[in-house]
Amino acid sequence: MDQTLELQYAIDTFYFLVCGALVMWMAAGFAMLEAGLVRSKNTAEILTKNVALFAISCIMYLVCGYFIMYGGGIFLSGIELDGAASAEEITATVLAESQEAGFDGGSVYSDASDFFFQVVFVATAMSIVSGAVAERMKLWAFLLFAVVMTGFIYPMEGSWTWGGAAVFGMYTLGDLGFSDFAGSGIVHMAGAAAALAGVLLLGARKGKYGLEGQVYALPGANLPLATLGTFILWMGWFGFNGGSVLKLGDIANANAVAMVFLNTNTAAAGGAIAALITARLMFGRADLTMLLNGALAGLVAITAEPSTPTALQATIFGAIGGVLVVFSIVFLDKIKIDDPVGAISVHGTCGLLGLLLVPVTNDGSSFSGQIIGALTIFGWVFVTSLIVWFVLKLVMGIRVTEEEEFQGVDVSECGVEAYPEFVKS
Repeated sequence: MDQTLELQYAIDTFYFLVCGALVMWMAAGFAMLEAGLVRSKNTAEILTKNVALFAISCIMYLVCGYFIMYGGGIFLSGIELDGAASAEEITATVLAESQEAGFDGGSVYSDASDFFFQVVFVATAMSIVSGAVAERMKLWAFLLFAVVMTGFIYPMEGSWTWGGAAVFGMYTLGDLGFSDFAGSGIVHMAGAAAALAGVLLLGARKGKYGLEGQVYALPGANLPLATLGTFILWMGWFGFNGGSVLKLGDIANANAVAMVFLNTNTAAAGGAIAALITARLMFGRADLTMLLNGALAGLVAITAEPSTPTALQATIFGAIGGVLVVFSIVFLDKIKIDDPVGAISVHGTCGLLGLLLVPVTNDGSSFSGQIIGALTIFGWVFVTSLIVWFVLKLVMGIRVTEEEEFQGVDVSECGVEAYPEFVKS
C-alpha cells in the first residue's frame, strides 16, 4: 500500500504541475489576444501590462493571497511548503495523513503543487481586466490595482467559494447549493466585474461613440496575433478545467479528466460556430473577432461544470455562450461601455451563463444557490474594485491625457513602440 500511495502522490503532483503550466501558458494567450485586438500604437503597453500583472499576481498570492483564501501560505501563516522538507519527512507525513484518514485510493499531492496551480488562476482573473481597460488607462494605476485585486479582492471571494468559508460569517455558499467546478464565476466573472468597475470610471476611448449614438469601429492592429492568442487560450483551458479535477491517479478520476477535456474542447467548438453564424445573420459577414470571442465564450460557459454534461450537452452549452456573447458585445456598445477586446461579455456575461447552467446536469447544485453565489461574487468584486479604482482616480488619476491617447500609450507609458518601422516620421 505504501508503494501505491507513493506512486499516486507522484502522479497527482505531476499532473497538478503540468496543468498549472498549461494555465500559465494562458498568460501568453491573453497577451497575444489583447495585443492583436488593440491598435498598433498601444501594443507595447498592453504587453507590458500582461507580463507585469502575472509577476504581481505571483508575488501577492505568495505573500498573502493564499493565506486569505485557504488559510495557508509561506510568509504570513508560518506554514512551510513541502520543498523545505526532506524526502523522508514528506513520505512520512503523507503516509501518516493517509493512514489517519483511511487510504481509499483518493488523491494526495504536494502542497507546493497546489499553490502553483492556484496562483496561475489568480493571474488569469487579473488578465481579464487588462484588455477591457486597454488603450486609455495609466500603466501604474493599473499595476497598483493589480496588487489589491490579486492580494485581497480575489482571495476573499475565493475563500467564500473554493475556500469554504462563510460569507462575512453569515452563510456558506456550498450549503446553499452553489457549485463552480473550475471558475466560471470565481475566476472569470470576478475578473469581468473588476473590469466593468474600471471601465465605468475610465470612460470610452476617444472617437468610439458619436454624439447621436453612433458606434465607430476601432479595429485591432493584428488579427493573426489575436487568432494565435485564442488558440493558446483554447489549449491552456485543458489545464484550467482538467486540473480542477485535482486528481488523476485512479480509474474514476482518470475517466473524469478525459471527460472534462472532451467537454472543454467541444464547448469551445460549439461557441465558435454559433458565434460565427450569429454574426453572419446580424452583420451579413463572417466576423473573425466574433468567431474568436465565441470560442472563448464557449470555454467560459463550460468551465463551471465540465465533468457532468454529455459531449452533446457541452456543445449546446458552448453554442449558447457563442450566441450570447455576440448580443452582449453589441448591447454594451449601445449603452456606451467601451471594451476593446470584449472581455466583459466573454468572461462576465458568459461566466454568469456558466453558473446558471450547472444545475442542468449537476444535482448537487441549485438555481437559487447559483444565483446567490453569482450575486455574492459580483457584488463583492464590483464594489471593492470600484472603491479601489475611485481612490486611484483621486490620488493619481487612472486615464492618460487626450494627447497621450491620440499619440498612443506606447510612447507615453513605455517610451517604446511595438511596430516602429511602420510609424511615419
